[in-house]
Amino acid sequence: MAILTFNNVHKGFGEGANRVEVLNDIDLEVQEGEFLAILGFSGTGKSTLMNMIAGLETPDRGSVKFKGKPINGPSPERGLVFQNYSLMPWLTVAGNVRLAVDAVFPRMAASEKAAKVEHYIQMVGLTPAAHRRPAELSGGMRQRVSIARALAMDPEMLLLDEPLSALDAMTRANLADEILEICQNDAKTCILITNDVDEAIQLADRIVPLNPDGTLGTPFIVDIPHPRIREEMNHHEGFKALRTEVTSFLMDVGIEAKVEGTRQLPDITPIHSLPAAVKTAGKTMVEKRFLDFSQLHKVYPTPKGPLTVVEDFNLKVNRGEFISLIGHSGCGKSTVLSMAAGLNEISKGAIKLDGKHVEGADPERAVVFQSPNLFPWLTAKENVAVGVEKVYPKASREELRDVVEYYLERVGLADSMDMPAHSLSNGTQQRVGIARAFALSPKLLLLDEPFGMLDSLTRWELQEVLMEVWSRTKVTAVCVTHDVDEAILMADRVVMMTNGPQATIGKITEVNLPRPRTRKALLEHPDYYTYRQEVLDFLEDYAHGANPSPKPATIPIAAE
Repeated sequence: MAILTFNNVHKGFGEGANRVEVLNDIDLEVQEGEFLAILGFSGTGKSTLMNMIAGLETPDRGSVKFKGKPINGPSPERGLVFQNYSLMPWLTVAGNVRLAVDAVFPRMAASEKAAKVEHYIQMVGLTPAAHRRPAELSGGMRQRVSIARALAMDPEMLLLDEPLSALDAMTRANLADEILEICQNDAKTCILITNDVDEAIQLADRIVPLNPDGTLGTPFIVDIPHPRIREEMNHHEGFKALRTEVTSFLMDVGIEAKVEGTRQLPDITPIHSLPAAVKTAGKTMVEKRFLDFSQLHKVYPTPKGPLTVVEDFNLKVNRGEFISLIGHSGCGKSTVLSMAAGLNEISKGAIKLDGKHVEGADPERAVVFQSPNLFPWLTAKENVAVGVEKVYPKASREELRDVVEYYLERVGLADSMDMPAHSLSNGTQQRVGIARAFALSPKLLLLDEPFGMLDSLTRWELQEVLMEVWSRTKVTAVCVTHDVDEAILMADRVVMMTNGPQATIGKITEVNLPRPRTRKALLEHPDYYTYRQEVLDFLEDYAHGANPSPKPATIPIAAE
């Protein structure tokens, strides 16, 4: 029996020439007790759709009905959990949950209210923190309070608007499993808005994609029995097949070829390149061990004495190689990268690039950070030009412009070059950051979780962009990431770090998959899930702060 129905729903915002149609011709039925995931890229109208179910928005045309009656406003029978926590900072955990109970059950006896609050706090595992305020809680704990508050209203339908996207991967997985268990135990209808394919498959009975034009795509039935053990999904053929199918659909409808190729790079030499005569006569450019980390240590002074964060980090990187550096939070990944960038002093050991010691920052080592770090008052073109002018001091204005515009085109910003940075989305700003890094023609590209602040599908898009541009330059690159799929997609080798303090390299896996790589091709390769399991096993061994002895790699070499 359908508990929720959308009939020919349309919704737009703005007037006249500025009007934007967000949702178009939405027809949807949600069955009682179903767990539905709505999946799509940012800006496709997912939250607008959810706001209509919650009664916070009304359609311009068509109808949205709950149990056969039009939705005319918010109601406690539809409990909503937002992406941000929306907690009252002056109230305790119990006080925030009690607020919802008081609003929905004003005539309930005080003892019953207290029992209800206690029950739902216990359900989300926050009993020890019941009298703490939000500022004293982690992000995952705050989101648990939001879920407890929604559940305490006894809703028939639980609405989850990207409730896990701001959390780290481990907290996100644990909380997702808890949400599913609560929904199943209470037989609630759940609707989840997400941009994470794995999360949708793990939780939902049915996945409905939302297309960029605001229409609904063909739904995917998740025919995998519960319980779905997260650690076993990497070996589950149904999971792998559905993951490939959903990913391919999203890549086809959401990631189109935005790259243009009308401009050519001018024949100019960056200031940090070797002189042409040296290249021609001696061919002395280092190929092997182009980047050499040798017995690298980082030690910080503390009131209790020296703290060794990174210890005896040894890695030899060939020219043109792409390295992914992965490990749990606090393992020193970004510390290693910042030392390679010359932004953090080396305590012991050495880093050599092209035979020379790394000392201080230099444009020969370009860095793309997690946040774009653009000058907000400058245009995209001006932001890229700032670095390029220093790297090519003898180039003409026309040649500098060609370099800047070439790389902005390559990252899909041919039509946005003259827009100020502050008016661009986070994903678009990061495109500018990538273009700026490549435009410096660096010897070494350093990427510090460059897509970490972006939603899953935007990350996919920029990973494709990065791989496309990198395939043309073959610049030596090191990328810090916490995303296993991202690490394998990009790398020639995945370098896994043990937990800190005294973190070091625990394992190295060579990724013998053909290039150029795309996510779709990767998921279809017979060796992909073997590589993925290799990295997942290592991370599982080091979960929750554990530091076992590293295991030798056993990954088979893929056939040529």
